[in-house]
Amino acid sequence: MDTLRQLTDSIRTDGYTFVRAPDLQALLLQTGPLTDWAAFTGSWDDLGPDTYMADGGRYRKRRHAVFAASGDGIVRQPAQPHYQSRDYNTLNGGIERWFEPVTEPIAAGPAMTTILTFCRSLFGMVSPAHAWHVEVHQFRIEARRGVEGRPTPEGMHRDGVDYVLVLLVNRVNIASGMTSVHDLSGKELGHFTLTAPFDAALVDDARVMHGVTPVEPLDPEEPGFRDVLVVTFRRA
Repeated sequence: MDTLRQLTDSIRTDGYTFVRAPDLQALLLQTGPLTDWAAFTGSWDDLGPDTYMADGGRYRKRRHAVFAASGDGIVRQPAQPHYQSRDYNTLNGGIERWFEPVTEPIAAGPAMTTILTFCRSLFGMVSPAHAWHVEVHQFRIEARRGVEGRPTPEGMHRDGVDYVLVLLVNRVNIASGMTSVHDLSGKELGHFTLTAPFDAALVDDARVMHGVTPVEPLDPEEPGFRDVLVVTFRRA
């Protein structure tokens, strides 16, 4: 089983690590409770449309929240826009994007608190910081007959933060969605597919780029979707 120390060593050495569901779930449960997991995952059924897609796509739904994390705790911040420069997001960057907020029961619930506490501990071990600016994104990427869903429509990219957690919450009736990680010269360092709830990628965003291949429905007669939680940590 992966330990926090093993994960930090992998991130320091390789710039990223892939954690399988049983290992991550065990680490989360060592950190805190996940007693509202059913409600947590169910909240992905109530995301708002992403209306900022410069490619014209209507396949992405999301909610967003901002937190401040320090040794004193993790505190939700007032609603604010998500902003990335076009240096990091050539498709949708360069503007302030306002998304529907993560609902308070989910943002303040045990699962979210445990996940953010785990990230604060892990990323703080990789590179100690007095305080972090944390952004949380709930994403649902939908795929239908003839319409693929693009988890990373901006392509291979960095997020413009220090560290990133990508946690699979659910995937239904979809194929593909392979994550690949490249160094800053473009050389591929590794690839994997998040297939089970709690599968996760942890990324040192300053050192590597990441991207995910489009998803399509296994059964074209039925809709498919890929639900992930993305958490970014940036030194405050």
